[in-house]
Amino acid sequence: MFFGNHSSSMISYSHVSLDTFGYELPPRILTSEEIENRLAPVYERLKLPQGRLELMSGIRERRLWLDGTRPSEAAAKAGRRVLQAGDIDPAEVECLIFTSVSRDMMEPATASFVHNALGLPESCLIFDISNACLGFLDGMITLANMIELGQVKNGLVVSGETAEELLDSTIRTLVADQNLSRKTIKPAFASLTIGSGSMGLFMRRAVENETKPRLVHGAWRASTRYSNLCHGNQASGNSTLMATDSEELLHRGVETANHTWREFSRKPGWGAEDIDGFYCHQVGTAHARLLFDTLGLDISKNFETLATLGNVGSVSAPITLAQAMEQGRFGPGQKGALLGIGSGINCLMLGIEWDK
Repeated sequence: MFFGNHSSSMISYSHVSLDTFGYELPPRILTSEEIENRLAPVYERLKLPQGRLELMSGIRERRLWLDGTRPSEAAAKAGRRVLQAGDIDPAEVECLIFTSVSRDMMEPATASFVHNALGLPESCLIFDISNACLGFLDGMITLANMIELGQVKNGLVVSGETAEELLDSTIRTLVADQNLSRKTIKPAFASLTIGSGSMGLFMRRAVENETKPRLVHGAWRASTRYSNLCHGNQASGNSTLMATDSEELLHRGVETANHTWREFSRKPGWGAEDIDGFYCHQVGTAHARLLFDTLGLDISKNFETLATLGNVGSVSAPITLAQAMEQGRFGPGQKGALLGIGSGINCLMLGIEWDK
């Protein structure tokens, strides 16, 4: 059962306020040039030109946590930012949803560690949601459903992505593999675009004459016949590796996004010309160009964080929106759309309206 007013794979909300955003950027910066320096033996063997990683991805640098930082610790940092920025009493938080790809362990839920770190009450409903890079957006609609129904008055969605192990494992594996070719190195490329970061969002029931942005609209599609295109697993020696058919994932993801956009834009007032800004899951410059060309959207409305953050998994789309708000690129009197595509393949688009 889907909550709110819905038709097919589309949903609407009337009472959901996006009260306070907060994020934390990790302290370490890792440039694409530094990654290529570590991969120098591979580049020499395969005669790959320097600068290839940034040229192909559009990513100049990404951020990393200090060694040993757990996903729950990263998420708690963002959660504290939200509570402080919104002057929110932790004792009043009624729900906590943790949404990262990264997690502390298989059991218990990583949300339990975040809940304890933030000092949230025992009456707070807590759980994890996992859906690759769409986790945070899924957390938003799950919490919105509960707020719309009156089950809770408010809640906190958090994510803490930790890319350090994946990046390090990928680089070490590539350097050690003497049988690599230009063809067999391709599935590892996407792993070198990943970055770390954390995000939090406090949502609550909207009030009359609401002054904060509101979640009002959403649409989604699942094309799971393509779930073989990106797999991440624990490899031997407890290292983490991911294999991605980047080119096919690009085309099938955009194809799914096109179907989702057709559904999303059916709602009056949510066509391409009605939306002031787009805040996307940041993957690569080629992805952004193909996405906007295929959907017929004005790419000048796309606010980007890709060059300095890389692909931050579930943090990517919401942190892009948060930074746009911070920089005055999204504000009162405007409509914005969060566009998310995750391996699986899943696509979710959310419409946000900010009244004057």
